[in-house]
Amino acid sequence: MSFVLTALKIFQVVFAMGLIIAVMLHSAKGEGLGAIGGQAKIFGSQKGVEAGLNRLTSGLAILWGASSLLLALFTYHKLW
Repeated sequence: MSFVLTALKIFQVVFAMGLIIAVMLHSAKGEGLGAIGGQAKIFGSQKGVEAGLNRLTSGLAILWGASSLLLALFTYHKLW
């Protein structure tokens, strides 16, 4: 097994654990059926910490997805 595949597998696990932790840190919204029509956010605004946590979660999700695609590509085509 090459260094690149090992590094990608390590990054995959680290990003996955970070994503799980970030999702669990989000506060419960309790929007109910109002979230379907987009009406649940009319009177509430995000705080600074919540907005930062949203950005962190999005970034980790993008990194995890990219590492998944690269790992699949390198494994399938045996590029390394």
